[in-house]
Amino acid sequence: MQKCHRNVLSVLILLTLTTIALSEPMLSAAQTPAATYQPKFAGDPARSDAEAAALAYMRVVIRAQRQFNKQYGHFATSLAELVHSGSFTKRMVNPNRGEYTASFNGKKDSFVLIMTPAHLDAQHRSFYAEDDGKIHAEEEKAADASSPVVK
Repeated sequence: MQKCHRNVLSVLILLTLTTIALSEPMLSAAQTPAATYQPKFAGDPARSDAEAAALAYMRVVIRAQRQFNKQYGHFATSLAELVHSGSFTKRMVNPNRGEYTASFNGKKDSFVLIMTPAHLDAQHRSFYAEDDGKIHAEEEKAADASSPVVK
C-alpha cells in the first residue's frame, strides 16, 4: 500500500511539473521578440542593423571617393572605378546591399550616392550623400540634399 502511494505521489509530482513547464511561455527562435537595436559605436545614428550597414557602406564610398580624388585629381564616375580605393572592394560594386539598394551617379567634379530601403519606415530610412560628405536621411520619402543631415 505504501509503495502504491509513493507511485501515485511520484506521478502527481511529475504531472504538476509538466503542467507548470507547459504553462510557461516558450519562445522558439522564430518567435523571439524583436531585439532593440544596439548601437555599433558611440554616437551611432542608425536605428537598425540594416541602417547601420547602409550607413557604413556610404562612409566607405565617401572615403574611397576622397582618396580617389586626392590620387587622380577627380572623382570616380562609377563604383567599379573605386575598387581598391581605401577599403572599397570589388564585392561592394554590387548595388544590392541587403535591405538597401545603392544608387551611384559620379562625375569628375561631383558624385551622388543614394541608399534606398526595400521598405521605408522609421527603422529603414532613405539616405543621400554627395561630394561634401554629409549624409542626409528621410523617414517618409526619398532623401535628397535638402533632407536633414544624419548626426
